This record gives sequence, C-alpha cells and structure tokens, in this order.
Amino acid sequence: MEPWRSAITTSDEKTILIRGYDVASLMKQATFADTIYLLHRGQLPGAHERRLLDAILIGVSDHGPAAPSAAAARIAASGNRQSLEACVGAGVLAMGDAHGGAALECMQMIADAVERASRESLTLQEAARRVVARAKSEQKRIPGIGHRVHTEDPRTRVLFDMARECKLAGEGIEFMQALEKEARENIRPLPVNIDGALSAVLHDLGFQPEMGKMVFIIGRVAGVTAQVLEEYAREKPMRVRIPVAYDGPPKREI
Repeated sequence: MEPWRSAITTSDEKTILIRGYDVASLMKQATFADTIYLLHRGQLPGAHERRLLDAILIGVSDHGPAAPSAAAARIAASGNRQSLEACVGAGVLAMGDAHGGAALECMQMIADAVERASRESLTLQEAARRVVARAKSEQKRIPGIGHRVHTEDPRTRVLFDMARECKLAGEGIEFMQALEKEARENIRPLPVNIDGALSAVLHDLGFQPEMGKMVFIIGRVAGVTAQVLEEYAREKPMRVRIPVAYDGPPKREI
C-alpha cells in the first residue's frame, strides 16, 4: 500500500519538525501566528505579516454568545456537562456558508475581479462596478460588505490601516474599498465588514481563498472555548430555553 504523503509535519523519537523547523525552537522563538503562517504557507512570516495575521485572529475570536457558533456551543454545554470536545465541536459545526464562510466567497470574488481587471485592462473600480451591477440585477448578496449590527465595522479600519502601515496593502484592499464605494452609490451604504477586511488582507498576503474560512475557524475556536467554559461555570445544566411558537395543527384524533 502506498504511504500517505505530507510535507507539513514529521517526528521521531526525539524531534518534531513542522515544515522543517524544530518545534522546540519554534516554541522558544516564534509565536502561534508564526506557526499558523508556517503551517499554511510553508515558511515563517516577517514581522509585518505576523502582525496582520495576529490582528485578524483577534478580530474574529469572538462576537458574543448570540453568534451561531457560540450559541450552538453553549446549548451543547447546557445539555452535556462531561464532554468539552463535543461542545466545542458543536460550535465548529455551526460555522458554515452563512457564519464564517463569507470570507472564502469574498476572497474568491477578489481573486476573480483582480484577474479579470488584469485580463481585460480594467481598473479595479470598473471591476467593482461590474460586480455590484451583476449582484443588483440578480438580487444577490455581495460577500464581505454589510453587517447585521455595525454601521461601520471597527475591525475593518484597523486591518486596513495596519496593512498600509506595514506597506502590505495591495489590490485586495483597493478592490474592497472600490466595492464599498460602488455599493454605496448604486445600492445603499454597505460597509466592508470583518469578512471583507480579512479577505482583502489575506489576498494581499498571498493566501488562497480557502484560507478565508480556515482563519475564521482557527480564530473563533478561541472564543467558543471561552463560551463553553463560562456556560459550565456560571449556568445550571439544561438552563437554555429557546422561545418556540407552535403553528402546527391543533390536537386531533387518530
């Protein structure tokens, strides 16, 4: 049988190597953000890349107990008092296209728009205009802009300003800001949200679109674990009660 192949990690009796780097050395000289970058890119980041990735992970780490991943984890913790991993797993399984998946879709949109702009000799503003026009005609949501709570997502400005300070802002950020402008003028004010901001920054750092969802999962697990432990520490078992309005048929005979 052919062996599995992996270029990520190997180990023997005395060492563990991650992408060729000894884990003991990484533990002493690197950060967790460094290691995430190394795992996914195959090389250690520079100081600016580390700073941006760390900021992204902080930005997605938690958004309160009402977020689907936190709510699912706390409901599981309310009914399951003996399996931390099951409760955290419930939170991870609540992440998907509608919760945490927008960044993958947004990164793909950015990559497609940048490629199209280059191929058709368009400006990124023109590419953004076409994306907005198409979404408007098809009545589809545009990933990466708009927020259920924030009229201006405070995390977006931080990431974009940091990227500029680090001289790593590129076509991803330029496109998302053009998209925000076109949406405001042709649909309604829809600010770039955290999904759009991290998508733009990750694109400019050279990551593939799938990393948009992956980085959300990595960062949000930190918040989910805190939500589970708080549920265990502060609430009684089976305390969660979800309001339900029954609208089925009345009682009837067989």
